Order: sequence, then structure tokens, then C-alpha cells
Amino acid sequence: MGTYLVHRVFILLVSFIAALLVIFILLRLLPGDPANALLPPDASPEQVAAARAKVGSDLPLTHQLAAWFSGVFRGDFGESFISGIPVAPEVFARLRVTVPLTLISFVISVFVAGVIGFIAAYKNGRWYAVILTAGTQIGIAIPIFWVGILFVWIFALHLHILPSGGWPAEGWRNAGHALRALVLPTATIVFMMSATLARYIRAGVLNVLDSGYIRTSRSLGFSLVSSFVFHGIRNAAVPVVSIMGIELSSTLLGAVMVENIFSLPGLGSMLTKAIAQHDYPSIQGILLTTTFLVLMIGFIADVIQRILDPRLRIPRDGA
Repeated sequence: MGTYLVHRVFILLVSFIAALLVIFILLRLLPGDPANALLPPDASPEQVAAARAKVGSDLPLTHQLAAWFSGVFRGDFGESFISGIPVAPEVFARLRVTVPLTLISFVISVFVAGVIGFIAAYKNGRWYAVILTAGTQIGIAIPIFWVGILFVWIFALHLHILPSGGWPAEGWRNAGHALRALVLPTATIVFMMSATLARYIRAGVLNVLDSGYIRTSRSLGFSLVSSFVFHGIRNAAVPVVSIMGIELSSTLLGAVMVENIFSLPGLGSMLTKAIAQHDYPSIQGILLTTTFLVLMIGFIADVIQRILDPRLRIPRDGA
């Protein structure tokens, strides 16, 4: 296991460095100069040269890349071209909204999907199991922004029981209002993510219920539920864990998009504003942070899957 962790950490670092390189190159392939964000339409050549020197776009790409890499590994993402404030503290401040929204939505989605998926598999063929399965397909097909708008119309504009968006000025110091502001965004993400995850859970449970060791356990006098609890959950969880890692990453990216619908001051609103203003340091900082979180989620999912399934710990040469 120790060798595997060292190998997996090495892959994580290589993937992270490759992601840094890709983010840097793709942003430089966009048309226009980053210095344009600081210039008026009628800027003189002297102003253009001064702006390029200020943002560093007059330097060779290798120098720009080296400067960004060294800054990233020091925890310095640069300064915003527009506001002039450091990007890293702003990104970490926005994570106080994005991360809780992601984690709360994911935990609720796993619970809801687990219940739906298990019932749909355990009662496979019953009319309500068919309805649950069809409902998950509908949940996958509906665009997430449309679900958010629908929830706003029902619960905020029609019933007047929840805010349509926004965030308390006190932030998490006013935990009650902060949690209330997250209800509709969380419900929107849960509606979409639980539908997708429930289908994988249903498939995993069906595969376990039809397995030989469950039939053997039943022949020894155990009930189907007892056989599944004591012998099947671990086997059903192995393929689902990797899917849950993907879904958690999707929840994070979905949260970034949902934040714009509900005017939450998370990474989503910051990214939208940075793109509109061509604020390269802010864009790079946000993409870097979300990429790192997605890579970490995949790393943790792989480790958990290896712990659950002893077969993955057997050397490939069979020794």
C-alpha cells in the first residue's frame, strides 16, 4: 500500500504540473493581449507598452511561465489586473461559499441516491421501482440552470418561503441566513446529481443481488437484506466509489455554475467576472484551484477503492 501511495502521489504531482501548463498555454492562445484589460480604447503606444510591462506580457512566454510556476508553488497566484489585490486570498475567501455548497449538496445527493438506487434495485420490476428509475432519467435530461430557475419561481417568487439568491453581508457569522441562502442552490444540485448517482447505485446493487455469494448466503438461511448488509455492501461500493469521485468533481463544477444563478459570491461569480474583464491572474487562480480539487478528489477515490477491494492490492504479476 505504501508503494502504491508513493506512486499515486507522483502521478498526482505530474498531473497537477501538466494542468498548470495546459491552463497557461490555453489562456495565451486566446486572441488579444492581457494588457488590454488596463487600457482605454484610444490608448497610445506608450500606454500600451507601459501596460504590457506592468502585466508582464512583454516578456517571453518561457519567462512568464517560469514566473507563474514559481508563484504558484509559493502560494502566490499574482495580482488582479483590475482590482490590483492578490488573487490567492480572494480565491480562498470564495471557497468559503463554494466548498460548503459542494459538500452539503454531495452528502445529501449520496443519501437520496442511495435510497432511490437501493429501492429501485431491491424492488426491481415493481411499479414504483419503474417510476423511480424513470424519474432518474428525467433528472439527468433536464438542464441544471432550468431546474434552478424553476425552484426560484416556485419557492421564492410564488411561495415566498426562501430567498431567490444573494448572500448575507456577515457571511458565515450569520450561519442561519447563510444556510437559508444555500437551500435552493443545494436543492438544484441535489436534483441533478442524485439522479445520475442513483442509476449507478441501482446497477451496482442489482449486480450484487444476482451474485453467487448472495445466493449462497440466502441458502444458509439469511434474509436478502441481511445477506446484502453483511456480504454485499462492500462489493457494491467498489464500483460506485469511483463514480462518486466523478460525481463529487461534477458537483464542484456544477456548484460553480449554480452560483451564478443564485448570485452567490463563490468561485463561479468570480470566474464569470474575470472572464468578462480578461483578468488573466484571476482566471488562472480559479482554474488552478478547481483543477487541484478535482485531482485530489480522484486521488482520494482511488485510495478508498483500493482499501475496499483487496483484489486491487494484488501485484499484477500474481506474486
